[in-house]
Amino acid sequence: MFAAPTMPSTTGKTSISDIHDLTDYCHATAENARKASYALATLDAAVKNRWLRESAAGLIANTSEIIAANQIDLDAAPNYGLSEAAIDRLRLDAGRIESIAAALEEIAMLPDPVGEVIEGHTRPGGLQILKRRVPLGVVFFIYESRPNVTADAAGICVKSGNAVILRGGKEAIHSSRAIVDVLAKCALECGLPENAVQLVATTDRAAVGEFLKLSKLIDVTIPRGGEGLIRRVANEATMPVIKHFDGNCHVYVDMFADIEMAVDIIENAKCQRMGVCNACESLLVHEAIAETALPKIAARLKKNQIEMRADERALPLIDGGIKAEPADWSMEYLGPTISIAVVDSLEAAAEHINRYGSKHTDAIVTNDLKAAELFTQMVDSSAVMVNASTRFNDGGVFGLGAEIGISTDKFHARGPCGLRELTTYKYIVRGDGHIRS
Repeated sequence: MFAAPTMPSTTGKTSISDIHDLTDYCHATAENARKASYALATLDAAVKNRWLRESAAGLIANTSEIIAANQIDLDAAPNYGLSEAAIDRLRLDAGRIESIAAALEEIAMLPDPVGEVIEGHTRPGGLQILKRRVPLGVVFFIYESRPNVTADAAGICVKSGNAVILRGGKEAIHSSRAIVDVLAKCALECGLPENAVQLVATTDRAAVGEFLKLSKLIDVTIPRGGEGLIRRVANEATMPVIKHFDGNCHVYVDMFADIEMAVDIIENAKCQRMGVCNACESLLVHEAIAETALPKIAARLKKNQIEMRADERALPLIDGGIKAEPADWSMEYLGPTISIAVVDSLEAAAEHINRYGSKHTDAIVTNDLKAAELFTQMVDSSAVMVNASTRFNDGGVFGLGAEIGISTDKFHARGPCGLRELTTYKYIVRGDGHIRS
């Protein structure tokens, strides 16, 4: 048993204020999503695109209401012990709401993947075999204190023909509710099936466990947040999970690097936004260039007030560095700290990354084409950058529209998950009275 929340769901008939059993509530929500998914699978792209555009306009029109709801969450943030980086992720203003709306507009402009014929052929006996792209079905999406993700996830799920159950963190519940209220109103007006987008009405953590049991109703779960959340979901889920545990991203400065380019890339990768999964957390420098490159890199990092934890070879070359501990090489800091090591070779850099990294995003700075190619082959990550910041590993930057997450798995999706990553395929077989002998 659990207490009903003060804000009942407005996104469907099922409201937690009407149901007193958590198991029943979660099952009913998933049932509603399943029904919606069947209708979404056949929905014309024009209807989905109209909803995306109307939702974008609706968010901007309701900016003051959304900001007011967000302020309630910001006021409560200290009670949850949120870091400054987490509070930054939580905060909404007019500019960020415009960015959320723009992301929905971008999704509307992307080709609809549903119904795409991936391949096809005709067998010698005349049987036609088609491999066609179809939605996954129902997505259970769990995320923490990032209300912008509410709209991103809803938009990309619906455009790819999936119903979505959104389970945001308690830190952003008022912000997420305000956003979903706009999306739900526009969905009704645009002819989307009821319950295509649902926000879980309770912040009770036990609800997550209940949803994770429903493999017959939910096709895939996508957790987006801290490592603790993601490991819990991976351990408890009875359906496939698309995930990454952390973002220990590296920049390797090769012996053939342009040092000024390296300084700029590292500053951007580390300092542009520290509390995100594609920020640089580890720096590796080839020994042949370390004496020249590291003092310049360190000066730029020090200017940005970054704490530098260095190995015994890097430490003498850094003004203000401190000695690194073994745990630093695997650490996702999500803040103003970076680990730094000097390596003997490109191969040693790749070995270090594959041992301590998180298979998320890693970069090389080099002017040598052979070194770049070898690095991209050796490093086992979802995205490998050459002479570019790790911050570019992003679905929007890659042209996928607003991503629903970045996967470090190899099945079923890897890297930024856009529209196509939220689909699967089925075989369509056409005959003319064919029977098998």
